[in-house]
Amino acid sequence: MSTPETARRFVELMRDWLMSLPHDLKVLSEAASDENLDRPERELAAGAIIYVISPNDAVSADRQDFLSYCDDCLLLRLTLRQLAAAEGEDMDFFRSRFGDVFEPLAADLAVCEAAMGELYGWLAGKVDHLRKLTYKGKTIADYLDDDEASEMLYEDGLVFATEYPVDEEALADKLKKASTVLEFMQGRKDEEVRRGV
Repeated sequence: MSTPETARRFVELMRDWLMSLPHDLKVLSEAASDENLDRPERELAAGAIIYVISPNDAVSADRQDFLSYCDDCLLLRLTLRQLAAAEGEDMDFFRSRFGDVFEPLAADLAVCEAAMGELYGWLAGKVDHLRKLTYKGKTIADYLDDDEASEMLYEDGLVFATEYPVDEEALADKLKKASTVLEFMQGRKDEEVRRGV
């Protein structure tokens, strides 16, 4: 059940995550390219990168609108939570390198779950499908095993970060209520249902 305090905290998180999305994408890039991590974790990270940088918005094709990046921010965090659950010294070391991202994850996602209700489950359900994504005609395996494809994905991530249109001033002005994000996500979910995705 969402309270006014939960809604306020959710808006704060979304603002923070929207501003840090290009940086957070680098964390996924590090995971995807880290050969010390297990293959499933690397595949998951690569799938999340593809999800974020792909122009896959069914509801709004306008990638200039910050709302079209909200599900990317959340899915990225849900992916990081799944990565963080992996065991082993190499993942422990990886988490320690990005403690500022991993340490608040559980508490922050609990806020999102309380604020979003069933929309949270809908988005969380996408994480398991990330390994099956394709991008520019290539599979996740291509991006992990082929140096040229890997370089292309990395460069596309850099282009995304360079052209990312969200700025703090616009967010402060336009993102004031949780309902702004939740109504957009509900529209996206409804569109996916209509399309049978």
